[in-house]
Amino acid sequence: MSKKSHHRSVTVRSACTAVLAALFSFTGASWTILAAQELPSPAAVASPRAYVSLSPVPRDHEFEIAVVVGIMPGFHMNANKVSLDYLIPTTLTATLPAGFKEIKTSYPEGKTLKLDFSDTPLSVYTGSFTVRIKLSANPDAPLGKHSLPFSLRYQACNDTSCLPPVKIPVTAAIEVAPAGAKTRAMSPEIFSAQPIRNK
Repeated sequence: MSKKSHHRSVTVRSACTAVLAALFSFTGASWTILAAQELPSPAAVASPRAYVSLSPVPRDHEFEIAVVVGIMPGFHMNANKVSLDYLIPTTLTATLPAGFKEIKTSYPEGKTLKLDFSDTPLSVYTGSFTVRIKLSANPDAPLGKHSLPFSLRYQACNDTSCLPPVKIPVTAAIEVAPAGAKTRAMSPEIFSAQPIRNK
């Protein structure tokens, strides 16, 4: 083979190698993107919505906030009362401004599931669940409209793997009126019943 032919052969092989490397790189990147798209952001798994039991809330009066949490299909999260000590419980934490007091937080019972990654059946929330918080507006609670902030903490999992734990904000809008003001019950389908069990 002449030097010229040999040089041409090497050039062709080099070009082919470069094309294959580029294709492999692109394919690998595509698989990486697809793998990332298979799992949602942890914060996207839960869709919480807050409801208040009274409108307005009179000073020196108790009221409730219900946070109804929808869970993305195919996922679950640990119940507040976990099956194993090392699991991360689902919690709802209030950061109340001056003039309000937290009295009690009620969580639903979870339902038991047997999952591939655990030998022990686990107590979990699926579909939707409701957390209810009993609060009190103090005699000196500031009048007018307020946003009460809460933080929902959970770890979402599917049947084979878990996403990182996450905290997402939840806000409840209320209006405070003078003591003895006329008020009306809100969302009776939520607050007239006993604390809702996991569905």
